[in-house]
Amino acid sequence: MQTAFRRLYESTVLGRPIATLVAVTAITFAIGWFAPDFSLDASSDSLILERDDDLRYYRLIRARYVSDDFLIVTYTPRKALFDSSTLDDLRVLRDDLAALPNVAKVTSILDVPLVNSPAVDLGDISSGIRYLENADTDRDLAREELLESPLYRNLIINSDATTTALKIDMRQDEEHLKLRDRRDDLRERQMSEDLQPAEIDELSEIESRIDAYTRAHMQEQDQDIASIREIIGKHSTAASLHLGGIPMIVADSIDFIRHDLVVFGTAVLVFLIVILAAAFGKQRWIFLPLLTCAATCVFMLGLLGILNWRVTVVSSNFVSLLLILCLALTLHIIVRYREMHSQLPDADQFTLVSETIRRIVRPCIYTAMTTIVAFGSLLVSGIRPVIDFGWMMSIGIVVAFVYSFTLFPAALMLLQPGKPRSRDDLTAAITGFFARLIRKHGNRILLIFSLISLIGIAGTTQLTVENRFIDYYRKSTEIYQGMELIDRELGGTTPLEVIIDAPVIEAALDVEEYEDDFVDIYADESADEAGITSRSYWFNSWQLGNVTKMHDYLDGLPETGKVVSLASVARILEQIDPDVVHDNFDLSIIYERLEPDIKDQLFTPYLSEDGDQLRFSIRVFESDPSLRRAKLMGQIRGDLVDQFGLADEQINLTGMLVLYKNMLQSLYQSQILTLVAVFLAIMTMFLVLFRSIKMAATAIIPVLISAVLILGLMGWFAIPLDLMTITIAAITVGIGVDDTIHYVHRFRHEFLVDGDYWAAIERCHRSIGRAIYYTSVTIMLGFSILVLSQFIPTIYFGILTSLAMLIALLANMTLLPLLIVTFQTSGEPRTRLSAELT
Repeated sequence: MQTAFRRLYESTVLGRPIATLVAVTAITFAIGWFAPDFSLDASSDSLILERDDDLRYYRLIRARYVSDDFLIVTYTPRKALFDSSTLDDLRVLRDDLAALPNVAKVTSILDVPLVNSPAVDLGDISSGIRYLENADTDRDLAREELLESPLYRNLIINSDATTTALKIDMRQDEEHLKLRDRRDDLRERQMSEDLQPAEIDELSEIESRIDAYTRAHMQEQDQDIASIREIIGKHSTAASLHLGGIPMIVADSIDFIRHDLVVFGTAVLVFLIVILAAAFGKQRWIFLPLLTCAATCVFMLGLLGILNWRVTVVSSNFVSLLLILCLALTLHIIVRYREMHSQLPDADQFTLVSETIRRIVRPCIYTAMTTIVAFGSLLVSGIRPVIDFGWMMSIGIVVAFVYSFTLFPAALMLLQPGKPRSRDDLTAAITGFFARLIRKHGNRILLIFSLISLIGIAGTTQLTVENRFIDYYRKSTEIYQGMELIDRELGGTTPLEVIIDAPVIEAALDVEEYEDDFVDIYADESADEAGITSRSYWFNSWQLGNVTKMHDYLDGLPETGKVVSLASVARILEQIDPDVVHDNFDLSIIYERLEPDIKDQLFTPYLSEDGDQLRFSIRVFESDPSLRRAKLMGQIRGDLVDQFGLADEQINLTGMLVLYKNMLQSLYQSQILTLVAVFLAIMTMFLVLFRSIKMAATAIIPVLISAVLILGLMGWFAIPLDLMTITIAAITVGIGVDDTIHYVHRFRHEFLVDGDYWAAIERCHRSIGRAIYYTSVTIMLGFSILVLSQFIPTIYFGILTSLAMLIALLANMTLLPLLIVTFQTSGEPRTRLSAELT
């Protein structure tokens, strides 16, 4: 610590501890006052890439055709589905759901148009369409039609009529959609050019309005989900029901986040009390670390509320992580203080605390910096929740460091030193054992770590980003059960949309053969209004055959479930009249005469208003373990070009499957970038700290082995990279290297005593080795608490990070000192080392 800064620190923090505590308390309360304002987010936007080009197109298509802001209720009746009592119960359920204020429409088998129950002809197409609940509908024919319908089969009814689905469309806020589009436009322009002052103000205002809307909407959505579940519960005696859909997944995921925050925070708090009591015994060493950790978390929660940073499934464990990392800092201070107290039993409190801080602050600064670098490396991921997690933890570590060197020592100054305790305890015996072990079996240990490295490197070649969203949740959750049932019985879960545009230069449609007929019917109308088939590239007798072939191709892929398109509508029309799809006049008549609500169900979702764009709505089997998203999309695009003669620019793939695939594919690049960023930053800091290339290279090897082995184990055990596991390697390096810094820093001090490597190692293991042991075990057990999560990636994160810290502990206690001895990295003149460490 520099002399001037040291004097300032001692005269303020240590010299005026009460004033320091008052100031820290005031700041904590001032910032913590906003803690209730921090919010949670589990929307689909949190699973997509920042600045993803496909995102804008996805939103455009969603606005043009149909929103995915709907819920699905699966209904498996105790009796036969078409039994009168079952249909009566289904009708009551539909009506109760439709009566909710934020529900726009509910669609069930009772509400879809039927054309063969009994059959209608083209002349009656407008008035002859029936619904299942109509009195003149033949129920047996309706059952047969629904089960054979190319539009409804495996979409709202399964193949054996044991399960049906109700689709609940939620009301859309058009003003919010316009604001979001304007915000995205301004953000994109801001990245490529400077916005005008008025536009900057507009962007700020829009973002504030969207944030306010999002908060209100999420509360309202929670209430809607609760109301829907209450209604569903009333029908549980008549049927088995499951709720699904993106709004429900968002609401339940937020509940999981809230659960994780409470459970993790409580469990870690209890765990900290237990481990502090077991390790140190004295009440002060329990109360002061807890006070420091609690103040850090209160400050950070308040800061999140002020900055309006939302906690997602990725950052749901940030409170427990912050508690653990803050505790690690205070543990190093405690162990060093107790060591100083043993060496200077008669010293006063000011001397003990001052000397402790002087000796520990430099390595703690570097350990905090390396951990910040580890979390900061997540900023290059391009994934919004991962980026936010990186910022949260980086800022949190700074706050934890400040509180650990202000609140903790100031409070300690108000206590008396007491009597020093003996250093010969179980921990010292364990760390001393490692010192004897490496001296006796050094070559074997080097061989073991060499083999571990090879195993890890081989395993990294098996890493994959392919994972199933359904596997993010426990099998006991409604999200998993609903997705699995829809996948198995109702044609797949994950939406993929294939959009086919007309060629840039359209071939003129030959309408001469029916032009005269249109003159008679539309005598008073313009040529542009002569009929949909005269202006549509796709909806005419020449192209419907090709549309059907493309539909059958997409439907035949093993990964796809239900496919719905204009071809589905054409096949329904064929059921009325087999010749209708070959007659442009009849096609136009049908299109024009359909009631608007019927047209909205049959045509609007699959054909653009001008008739020049097709939409194939596909459901992909999310539960299929062989699903490879990128491969599937590449195959679809390639086959549409090769087999159907489409130009590549005519084809666009969109939907949540595409956005999720983009996020997963970015994880490989993100993993490489984060690790490279971490190691470069750490090597730079090692060079500054140790002023030796040899020592810097030696010190980074144990942590590198730990990171490689964890990634290798993920590869060997087929644990894919996802939003959570992507952070493990970087965090492992950032936290694991903390112990390396403390050990090397202490070793260089001990080496000055007698210039004996093994004697210095023995003393290090019995001094700083104890602190390393305490902090590593604390971090390991702290991360293991994450197995209580409802979110599977969080469980993997906890287990793998705990394992990584165990490997890092063993490497720092065995491999690191062996490498120091082997390469003689501290062989510099003692006068130089002494100057560096002063």
